[in-house]
Amino acid sequence: MKTADLAAHNNAVNPAHDSTSLPATSLTAAGARAANPELLAALTGKQAGRDRVVAEKTRRVVMASFGVMQDQKAGRRRTRSVVLASLLLALLAFGPLAWRVADDLIGGEHISDIATQTSLWACILIPALLAAFVIAGWSRAKEE
Repeated sequence: MKTADLAAHNNAVNPAHDSTSLPATSLTAAGARAANPELLAALTGKQAGRDRVVAEKTRRVVMASFGVMQDQKAGRRRTRSVVLASLLLALLAFGPLAWRVADDLIGGEHISDIATQTSLWACILIPALLAAFVIAGWSRAKEE
């Protein structure tokens, strides 16, 4: 039954009782005492200040973590560019030596000549040392 039907039925059964004096949604005194005050505060919007504080705190935490992520990204980009520049410099320094060894060996020089042997040893040792430095730097960065 609907509320209007109930009110009409009440008036028909008990004409002395007027159901229009109390609204259909009103709480009695006992019902108001039993109601949860936190629920009432939430329903009336009195917790907006607390919600705002939580939202501001969450925003600050998110912005701080975003800043940390941006710093890490910039650090990785900087490290990548330094590694690329050092490899380019090593290639530029190593290139003429490799050219000399290739020229000596192709030109018919003997491998037992002291100049060819020195250049060949340098061509073997320089990349090995460079690889050792790269691995040492990589392992040190992993430990941090």
